[in-house]
Amino acid sequence: MQRFAASQTDATRIGMGDTSTLGFDFIDLMTNVMSDPTPAAKAQIDLFNESVALWQKTAERMWTMRPSEPEKPTDKRFKHPDWTENAVFNYVKESYLVAAKSILSTVRDVKGMDESSARKVDFYTRQFVDAISPSNFVATNPEVLKATLDTGGQNLLRGLENLLSDLDRGDGRLSITMTDMKAFRLGENIATTPGKVVFQNNLMQLIQYTPSTADVRKRPLLIIPPWINKFYVLDLQPKNSLIKWAVDQGHTVFVISWINPDEKLAGKGFEDYMLEGPAAALDAIQRATGERQVNAVGYCLGGTLLASTAAYLAANDDDRIASATYFVTLVDFSEVGDMAVFIDKEQLASLEWRMRERGYLEAHDMATSFNMLRANDLIWSFVVNNYLLGKEHLPFDLLFWNSDSTRMPAAMHSFYLRKMYLENLLAKPGGIVLAGTPIDLSRIKIPTFILSTREDHIAPWKSTYAATRLYSGPVKFVLSASGHMAGVISAPGSKYGHWTNDELPADPDQWFSDATSHQGSWWPVWDAWMTRLDDVRVPARRPGGGNLPVIEDAPGGYVRVRAVA
Repeated sequence: MQRFAASQTDATRIGMGDTSTLGFDFIDLMTNVMSDPTPAAKAQIDLFNESVALWQKTAERMWTMRPSEPEKPTDKRFKHPDWTENAVFNYVKESYLVAAKSILSTVRDVKGMDESSARKVDFYTRQFVDAISPSNFVATNPEVLKATLDTGGQNLLRGLENLLSDLDRGDGRLSITMTDMKAFRLGENIATTPGKVVFQNNLMQLIQYTPSTADVRKRPLLIIPPWINKFYVLDLQPKNSLIKWAVDQGHTVFVISWINPDEKLAGKGFEDYMLEGPAAALDAIQRATGERQVNAVGYCLGGTLLASTAAYLAANDDDRIASATYFVTLVDFSEVGDMAVFIDKEQLASLEWRMRERGYLEAHDMATSFNMLRANDLIWSFVVNNYLLGKEHLPFDLLFWNSDSTRMPAAMHSFYLRKMYLENLLAKPGGIVLAGTPIDLSRIKIPTFILSTREDHIAPWKSTYAATRLYSGPVKFVLSASGHMAGVISAPGSKYGHWTNDELPADPDQWFSDATSHQGSWWPVWDAWMTRLDDVRVPARRPGGGNLPVIEDAPGGYVRVRAVA
């Protein structure tokens, strides 16, 4: 607890952000409110009217003792039946929702603010509103009160133990445990698809997976995951492993497993990730299989790297990437959603100073930023379950992966955030130069498959759709239900559907309004698209069977290096 108190001297730095100048943004808000108080006045009038209506409704219910009509809660924070069935707690809940709506509408309806300031004010106001939810406090959460009475307070004692354990694990910083971290062991019950590491350098290991079919497609498949997280989100369990599924469809699958960098790799830049990542992998795959061309897949930041690499190769008349598939990938960063609140000139300068001190961005800073984008799901739900209800941590493969965060080399991350997020230079022909080559995405003429997810809070789907206007080759765009991770690892048999539309109008809303909705996974759609490009079969290739010897079993050593998140 002393270490936690001491660390609060640095409390203005939250995740990647720096809130030391946030006060000026709220001053800007108040200045505009005073210039035109109409929106604030309207919010106050609405608050009064809705509060009176709620009080009248509650009073009638109390006097008549009439039970409330059953309703299905839409807000997961208030799913316990007492939030609806108990008149007092229903009033507490509804009062909060009315007040929250008023607060948020007050800041959102103010005119005249700078777009960046307005976004930050809205974002941090939402963080405040989420934090003061009655579900987050013992005295106003009926589920916690019931558990306290039923267990004689044992839930709170267990919760204190969980809290102290998380403080200790974070060395004085609160590192919230999201799942039973002892339930999963890499290579044993998670990331278990058989394969071998056949190549490695300072930045990555290249895994070749063991075939499960007698013959395979002629072109190997190279998957480039993001280095913000680890590759095995695509290989969690056999039932939802895209890697295993691709192997079973007859692909010779190679996957890059990035290193978890430390201060020794501080100088590694985006260009190094291209040359020592996919470029080196292409050379290795040719040695392993004898095939010069590959079909490439990039996930999130791995997709941004794939687009950069494809443009680099095109500019140098290199056709080794025969097709490109992008999962939830931004290449046009003109609208990046809430991630923008962490990225402006002042905050980037502060972040770069932090990274120079260590040589990398701490894993927990990146994780905190992503968690804040969905604070109710990824922060406050665990505060309630872990510390107030004192529940045991349940095993959940996706949350285990989400907690296995990675560091970011200072040079690479600074280039990525400044040149792409802040200045949006990747979308501009010649905007960035890699290995002496100006990058122009319009030179990419290979067939392209773009997969986005409708509820993506990291790569908003309408922003990823902008890539359909940047590439010169044939493009297929598919939209999956759910979010950044769940929508991608939506295996056949999952509950999530998808939308398709062969037309690509400039307006993404027009694309969606004309799209056809389908039940089930998008994976077979992608595989059918891939088959039309490459239907030639050859005898299956086993790791180590070519000119690259086996180094170690998958998932390899690089993925096992952990950083506390």
